[in-house]
Amino acid sequence: MLDNIIKRIINEEINHPMILKESVNISENLKYHLNNRLSLSENVFRIFSPSYFELINEVRTLYNNGLMDVNDEDLWLVESNLGESVTLDNGKIVWLDVPFEIKETISEAVHRGKKVNLGSPFRTPGGPKKFAVYVKTPGGGVKKVTFGDPNLRVKNANKARAKSFRARHKCDQKKDRTTAGYWSCNVGRYAKKLGLKSSRNW
Repeated sequence: MLDNIIKRIINEEINHPMILKESVNISENLKYHLNNRLSLSENVFRIFSPSYFELINEVRTLYNNGLMDVNDEDLWLVESNLGESVTLDNGKIVWLDVPFEIKETISEAVHRGKKVNLGSPFRTPGGPKKFAVYVKTPGGGVKKVTFGDPNLRVKNANKARAKSFRARHKCDQKKDRTTAGYWSCNVGRYAKKLGLKSSRNW
C-alpha cells in the first residue's frame, strides 16, 4: 500500500503537466495543453509542423521568465535548442535537437574524404571515448566530436544521478553542439540509437 502511494507521488512529480504561474497572454494552442493537463513532451502537434515548434518556443520563453513550471522530462526540451534551425551550405534546413530519429534531421557531409551523417551520434568501440558524432562547425567545416568515458556506464535512468550530473557539468550552459559537453549532457535523446536504457537526459 505504502509502496503504491510512494510510486504515485514520484510519478506525479516526474510527469506532472505544465503549470502557468501567473496570468499572462498565451496562445490558444498552449491553453489547450494546459486545460487538458498535458506536459510539453505530450505536444499534440505533428513533428516539424510550425505549431509543434511554436509551442516549444512559447513554453521556453515563459519558463526562462519564471512564468512556467515544467516536469523533469520537459526540462531538457526547454533547455535544448529544439525549435531552432540551421541552414546548411546546400540550402537545406536542419532542425536542431529533434528528439526523434527522423531521416530529415540528418544531413550528409564529408569528413576527411569519407561521407558521414551530421548530428547522428554513434558508439566508438575502439575509443578513445564511448561515443562520437559529426557536426558542422561555424566556419562551415565538419568536426568529429568524441564524448563519454568508455569505462563508465550511462546511468541517466536514475533521477537523482541525472540531476547531480546536470548540476556538476552545468548542462544548462552547454549550448555549443561542437563540444563534447553538449553531447554528453544530451546523450539521452539518442537512447534508442546508442542502446541506452533510458531517454532521460542528464
